[in-house]
Amino acid sequence: MKRSHVNEILKEADSFIRSFGYILPPFAYLSPEEMKATDHSLYVERAMGWDITDYGLGKFDELGLFLFTVRNGIADDLKRGKGMLYAEKIMISRKDQLSPMHRHYLKAEDIINRGGGKLVLELWAPNEEGTIDREKDVVVPIDGRIKTLAAGSHLKLDPGESITLMPGVWHSFWGEGDDVLIGEVSTVNDDRTDNWFEMDIGRFSSIEEDEAPVHLLVSDYEKFLS
Repeated sequence: MKRSHVNEILKEADSFIRSFGYILPPFAYLSPEEMKATDHSLYVERAMGWDITDYGLGKFDELGLFLFTVRNGIADDLKRGKGMLYAEKIMISRKDQLSPMHRHYLKAEDIINRGGGKLVLELWAPNEEGTIDREKDVVVPIDGRIKTLAAGSHLKLDPGESITLMPGVWHSFWGEGDDVLIGEVSTVNDDRTDNWFEMDIGRFSSIEEDEAPVHLLVSDYEKFLS
């Protein structure tokens, strides 16, 4: 992705998020220079901040996702069973923009439609090897009620509705009718190691530096802050 496109997406995303009354934390608005000058160790360690991905395929409008990690614990807390065991993200899935089929090894997550269009999820259960079971029903909690869905079902969430995805459940999602603001509340999140994609794709984008970054992405931290 070109940096100019990333900068444009950041601006549009902030406006969309604010339109629903959700305000990002102050560190979201630090310039690269301000981020470097402040104590940024927690942001880097916990991968907190802006995140835009086209999964390395260069088709963001068709296959992509906007995310901002607001808070996050660390994997060692999970191992010890105490400490900051949770994470929170705010995301935007654009109308008909696919977040491709994937599962998590460790992370359990609540996916919440915070506003906009319908959020559509395609759901599959894992088999014993962890890959997709094309026949097995999917059992998921939906707003406190356990529901059994046929393999490959398309679940549509209206604003205010949510689903809990336990580790292993395969899912892809997109916005229907309009762009969707998505909340994610989960156990500790590690996007570097905890995503298994059905397609042979990457989690983060390669950036072509055609202009200066307005804000750093989490994938920029090593390059700009080390």
